[in-house]
Amino acid sequence: METIETGKEWYVLHTYSGYENKVKENLMLRTQSMGMENNIFDVIVPEDEEVEVKDGKAHSKTKKTFPGYVLVQMIMSDEAWYIVRNTPGVTGFVGSHGAGSKPAPLLDEEIDFILRRMGKDAPRVEIDVHVGDLVVITEGAFEGLEGPVVEKNDDKQTVQVSIEMFGRETITEVEFYQIKKSN
Repeated sequence: METIETGKEWYVLHTYSGYENKVKENLMLRTQSMGMENNIFDVIVPEDEEVEVKDGKAHSKTKKTFPGYVLVQMIMSDEAWYIVRNTPGVTGFVGSHGAGSKPAPLLDEEIDFILRRMGKDAPRVEIDVHVGDLVVITEGAFEGLEGPVVEKNDDKQTVQVSIEMFGRETITEVEFYQIKKSN
């Protein structure tokens, strides 16, 4: 019984600490040599740029954000799952319950946060909402509240929505993915 998810999703791999870049390299080579380019798309070792000051001079160095972990964007087919988990240096998927079970993918907001933190562009959300449109907040502290859009910022991918709290009008800023147009 082969289960295939329709879309690409991001998964977290657990690796031997210090072998993250080697796992990335091995996985990309295996993807090409086994013809899995249509199932395994990207491999990332999350890193942060750190500036250290020594003797009055600034030195920049990269530091692993999550030592011992690598992110892989893939379609979870049985074959792709087998190839990834049997890559040298990979100890398993995070979110798998063992006994051959498939792991849970990262949530969109989790991978967006990691990609933004690394300075990579997270996928842009396109939304057909304009100032004055009535929207419902679908996630976060104000989930379920409705109000008109008073400002839209396409660069930051946010809108400001006027909601009513405790009998008073309050403006809150939410991201595009946290709202939907009201019917």
